[in-house]
Amino acid sequence: MDLFDRILKQAGPLGKYAEVAEGYYMFPQLEGELGNRMKFNGREVVCWSINNYLGLANHPEVRKTDAEAAARWGLAYPMGARMMSGETKLHQKLEQQLAQHVGKQAGLLVNYGYQGVVSAIDTLLSRHDVAIYDAESHACIVDALRMHIGKRFAYTHNNIASLEKCLARAKRLTDGTEGGILVITEGVFGMRGDQGKLREICTLKEKYGFRLFIDDAHGFGMLGETGAGAAEEQHVTDDVDIYFSTFAKSMALIGGFLAAKPEIIQYLKYNMRSQIFAKSLPMPLVEGLLKRFELLRDHPELREKLWNNVRMLQGGLKERGFDIGDTNTCVTPVYMHGEVEEAMALVKDMRDNYGVFCSIVVYPVIPKGMIILRLIPTAVHTEEDIQITLEAFSAVRDKMQQGVYKNYVPQVIV
Repeated sequence: MDLFDRILKQAGPLGKYAEVAEGYYMFPQLEGELGNRMKFNGREVVCWSINNYLGLANHPEVRKTDAEAAARWGLAYPMGARMMSGETKLHQKLEQQLAQHVGKQAGLLVNYGYQGVVSAIDTLLSRHDVAIYDAESHACIVDALRMHIGKRFAYTHNNIASLEKCLARAKRLTDGTEGGILVITEGVFGMRGDQGKLREICTLKEKYGFRLFIDDAHGFGMLGETGAGAAEEQHVTDDVDIYFSTFAKSMALIGGFLAAKPEIIQYLKYNMRSQIFAKSLPMPLVEGLLKRFELLRDHPELREKLWNNVRMLQGGLKERGFDIGDTNTCVTPVYMHGEVEEAMALVKDMRDNYGVFCSIVVYPVIPKGMIILRLIPTAVHTEEDIQITLEAFSAVRDKMQQGVYKNYVPQVIV
């Protein structure tokens, strides 16, 4: 069969909805200043779909630093990969500050979060090693392990008994060999909002002799006394061997970083192909990240405002009888029952008639008959935003229960 013939016959689990969903349900275009209120389809909406946790995306000091840095350096400097011609003192300064903040001795910048996780895990593992990961890990972890030619086991989400069974199997396979064991989990699971059980995982380290890698994309800047993430929150900073976070959430930019012992960072620095063969992060981004990190570190009131909003939103949803699962972070999933078409009708009603924009998750990402509406509270949301949203959720739930959305036929929305 011709390659393109096969591709065109298989649109994929999400692509099959493209004709009626693209531009509205998928690939929607939010316009205006990044913040709590944006424009969608020409209407102002309360926006719960951007990971701007601390409100840094449009912070005046951030905007000023970004503009001045772009004027000073342009977007090309430094040219080339860091190993060849792209190294600067500011790149090193940012790495050192971030590593120190999360309790590690050394850090390494990566150009993209997804790419960084894939490449780091690929670099750490040999064919002799066994990887064990939470079954609900982010796609970047799953894709990294698809590249691993050794053994890999998935344990049931946050189930320590399941993890220990995997560890026992891994230990039998690696004892007396060149192989080691790497356990991979998330600090915060971005769909459910629950934290990885880092403390319980770490109690097994001595017995099974594994190393622990955590992807703390949603935890950094949000959790812990100083915003150092899930490991700080759970008091296991020293037991996490390799810490990763993206800049695309609390830091409101692009890229990410790894932090670990100096010898591990040195190994990654000289062996991560995605960094060796990629251009260095442009200087305006590095200066912008230094400013963002300064605000994250030195202004705990941003985190306090965020958590005030989280408590108000999640508390209001619970009081109205909504199921928000086991979240113990800012990520706020609202679980409902219904088919894909009902979900589309509900979301259209919410956006067009109630002025509330949040992400929708349906089959095949989650089981058939389930709907998740995911909200991301930030420090810049207001009490009015929350009240508008709570009223909207109550209204659309009532309509859902009355069967108002039952016979909705999705159409192309212009």
